[in-house]
Amino acid sequence: MKSRKMVVIALAALTTLLLTATLVSAEPWRGWRGSGGWGAGGQYGGIYNTATVETISGQVVTIEKVVPYRGMSTGVQAVIKTDKETIAVHLGPSWYIERLDSKIAAKDFITVKGSRVTFAGKPAILAAEIKTEAGGTLVLRDANGVPVWAGWRRR
Repeated sequence: MKSRKMVVIALAALTTLLLTATLVSAEPWRGWRGSGGWGAGGQYGGIYNTATVETISGQVVTIEKVVPYRGMSTGVQAVIKTDKETIAVHLGPSWYIERLDSKIAAKDFITVKGSRVTFAGKPAILAAEIKTEAGGTLVLRDANGVPVWAGWRRR
């Protein structure tokens, strides 16, 4: 009886020791962190330039999923045909854009305010604000170019 009790105590101590070692060596859970590379301070967020902000209007040709830089999560861009050009307008990360109540679709006429940049050797606009023909406004960045999906972080 005494030896059985000692075995149970030894197993309980061993289990506690293994559980403690596992918890100590494990990577701590960081909650819902990470923007998939879409944060304001990342490589992609750093290309927004307030000095190149302009407004264009045109018709949406397509809505596409893109991965701007290697290692980033998927984003959404609208290809817009204006009177002068056809240009990609980067809206933001898929995980944010797809959850919005406002939707933009092919054939919509929109007005885009954003930073004109050269991206992958081609002109593009990083959208800050989009106005639809129906009168809706979708704000994606503040006046400094900080994305709204990064709003909980200190600026």
